[in-house]
Amino acid sequence: MTPAPTLLYEACEATWPPAHRFEHGPFLLRDGAGGGKRVSAATLRDGALWDTGALAAAEAEMRAREQAPLFMIRDGEEAFDAGLDAAGYSVIDPVNMYVIDPAQLTDRPIPRVTTFTIWEPLAIMRDIWAEGGIGPARIDVMHRVRGPKTGILGRIDDQPAATAFVAMHEGIAMLHALEVRERHRRKGLADWVMRAAAVWAAEQGAAHLAVLCVKENTAANGLYNSLGFAPAGTYHYRIRKD
Repeated sequence: MTPAPTLLYEACEATWPPAHRFEHGPFLLRDGAGGGKRVSAATLRDGALWDTGALAAAEAEMRAREQAPLFMIRDGEEAFDAGLDAAGYSVIDPVNMYVIDPAQLTDRPIPRVTTFTIWEPLAIMRDIWAEGGIGPARIDVMHRVRGPKTGILGRIDDQPAATAFVAMHEGIAMLHALEVRERHRRKGLADWVMRAAAVWAAEQGAAHLAVLCVKENTAANGLYNSLGFAPAGTYHYRIRKD
């Protein structure tokens, strides 16, 4: 059974956590400490009612923290989404959420010395992430995760060529920060990294392996679809830059 989107949002927060989060009226604000939109975006608290005054106060708080006003809009929040649109917020980075039973990706043995599960990250893993724009602030996000977690190092052509991060929350293993060096792409290594993540997830007792993918990333969406991942929800951001 596909988990409800609410469970995936919770898993995302637990496996890619902000530095701090706090209630501010009807909103939950986050300090991502430079770790990107996912750990910095504010969300509407469950069941909370908002108005333009509360929105203006949240905007002022974010600006005081030197953050552009930014909100994550989840499935079922269409009215809030429309309100932000009317307030001059633009949509940015719509995201697909996918899940699969890890057993579906453990049917083939991974070739020897192709993948390794390693924590803490090796210097070469940090280098591969850095090449893809995943710098120290996002590595700090990984270190903040409190539950089971691991990095994955992928090798091909006798060279380290890929890395990813996986962490567990309430039976869901969520993979983040999959990066393959440009010169080693289209060689099938991403498939093996995903299978290594599934093996690790199964060892942790996960019922689901989940990934998040920006909708405009056609290559990554194609990878997850080819492996049999099922759509499980969406979210997007709205940002105000003025």
